[in-house]
Amino acid sequence: MKTKKTLFIGGIKSGKSFNAELYILKGSVSKPTYLATTEFIDKEMQERIDEHKQNRSDKFNTIEEPLKLYNAITECDTPVLVECVSMWINNMLYHGFNFLDMKKELEKILELDKSVVFVLNDVGGGIIPDNALAREFIDISGKLSQLIARECDEVYHTIAGISTRIK
Repeated sequence: MKTKKTLFIGGIKSGKSFNAELYILKGSVSKPTYLATTEFIDKEMQERIDEHKQNRSDKFNTIEEPLKLYNAITECDTPVLVECVSMWINNMLYHGFNFLDMKKELEKILELDKSVVFVLNDVGGGIIPDNALAREFIDISGKLSQLIARECDEVYHTIAGISTRIK
């Protein structure tokens, strides 16, 4: 697989993660790395995590890292699927990091000579929330999605399980 960066973006439960998994598996000559960013929050979130683990079975080497993506990716010698950037943004905000911290981390990743597939929720299609934290999350997510898409070789938008290449 030629070294490249790819973004799968779409709404929640749009099928972007599934399609990103198929994409990286198809393009990899060795077992790719699944970089899981979700932190255990509650029973429902644990069920989601378990479902993702079951779906990917033994097709991936899995690393669970909620914050330090750059460090985790630099340790990998196979293509990496980052699942997902939206949960990483959530984690970073929860742990007191700001937009510039996140931007710097992603810029370093985008400069790596490694194949990385990013999965990100498209949160820009809704209404402006009534609370400051949700507005901050949406603003950061929107700005970071633009950064990632600009630097990626390929970008796929996913709706109803169908990923369409838009770049």
